[in-house]
Amino acid sequence: MEGKQILAANDSNWTTEVDNSQTPVFVEFWAPWCGPCQTMMPIVESLSEEHQKGVKFVKVNVDESPGVTQRLSVFSIPTVMIFKEGKQVFRFVGVATKSQLSNKLKMFVG
Repeated sequence: MEGKQILAANDSNWTTEVDNSQTPVFVEFWAPWCGPCQTMMPIVESLSEEHQKGVKFVKVNVDESPGVTQRLSVFSIPTVMIFKEGKQVFRFVGVATKSQLSNKLKMFVG
């Protein structure tokens, strides 16, 4: 993938990567066996390339991070969330279009 790196967040680094982030964080909860998550993959990668500044992109594998998945009540995947100053400001469950997610990002990114 060209452009911005999408970081892997998990139970052990969630506080550092998301809660304490100085910039808004776009988080996708996913799993390798999830078909709709595979559909979202190029959308999230494209968004990360277009929003090089001002947004951190992370992915959370729900199978490897049960703590944060349960704490945030993620029951279906893919689930996308946007966090600002450590607080969840947006949540979408299911497959979203690139334009839907891009419009939400613009609302929360300075």
